[in-house]
Amino acid sequence: MDVSRTRAPTLRTPAAHLLFPLTATVCAVALVGCSSSGADTPTRERSTQAAAPLSANELQDDYRAVIKNVLPSVVQIDATESLGSGVIYDSKGHIVTNAHVVGRETSFKVTAATGGQPVTARLVSSYPEQDLAVIKLDSLPQNLKPAKFGDSATVDMGQIVLAMGSPLGLSGSVTQGIVSATGRMVSEGTTGGGTGATIADMVQTSAAINPGNSGGALVNLDSEVIGIPTLAASDPGMGGSSAPGIGFAIPASMVRTIADQIVKDGKVTDSGRAALDITGRTVLNDASEPAGVAVVDAPADGAAGRAGLKPGDIITRLDDTDITTITSLSEALASHRPGDKVTVTYVRGTTTEKAEVTLGEL
Repeated sequence: MDVSRTRAPTLRTPAAHLLFPLTATVCAVALVGCSSSGADTPTRERSTQAAAPLSANELQDDYRAVIKNVLPSVVQIDATESLGSGVIYDSKGHIVTNAHVVGRETSFKVTAATGGQPVTARLVSSYPEQDLAVIKLDSLPQNLKPAKFGDSATVDMGQIVLAMGSPLGLSGSVTQGIVSATGRMVSEGTTGGGTGATIADMVQTSAAINPGNSGGALVNLDSEVIGIPTLAASDPGMGGSSAPGIGFAIPASMVRTIADQIVKDGKVTDSGRAALDITGRTVLNDASEPAGVAVVDAPADGAAGRAGLKPGDIITRLDDTDITTITSLSEALASHRPGDKVTVTYVRGTTTEKAEVTLGEL
């Protein structure tokens, strides 16, 4: 299965899906809760507590209330040659979005999903390893409305959600669906401007995620942002066309963790992501199949270097997980935390060896 990057081209050029390889697996990882950054009280609380069955009209009223509450906090981000989405993070004009939306650019035009004149914004910092970035408005509109972020620990399968953003440049668009799964691990490629990030604990949703939704809002019926839509699946067996109802959003807990650091320090100071501290490349066997990760560089003061790994070693397992590619190594590390001890199996020359490695931080 491939993943389509959801940053949209401008409407001046034909829309094109840019494909990433994707691996999605269920991870039994507890999500850390996060507090709200907004003050608006939802009119109803149906997504996180028991409620009587809704009539069609009541559900429609709920949708309208959520859209009225949240859409003013969603923006369209206009880069030089493409469009994406963002969410107003705080009253100081910080906006959170995807790293692949901002790309290598540092200045942008931002327009509220509800309309109005564009406002210029500048990049604060981008963190491609988690595909998140924060930009800041150069001037603050009077009607600036920060979004309210939900508690990732309460997100569960079956919850009704709305996706808000600018698919194909259509600002202020809303789609609906449910949370299809939680704890998904997704690896995106590097073609077409992708970050190559391996992201754990993603929220899978059936709400339509199209090019341009990247960086927007996945919202529950309590008017809370529970995730940032980032990837949409596509089926290579269907010529790369979108696989209906399979989209992924970065959970609110991770968004808050990364964005809070960028707002406070101008960069990510504590990623919480484990690393072997190596530079590596995928190697092939005699049948031209991926067979491991060759260590190109392993600094002596890094996690792998301290455990005795050297350039030329080929990593083939991490604990009980087979390692065949750089991507599989990233996925194996994504389920760990800095400081965890893991057993690395590697080949040196013609000998297979093992080392206990205390993981560092990405």
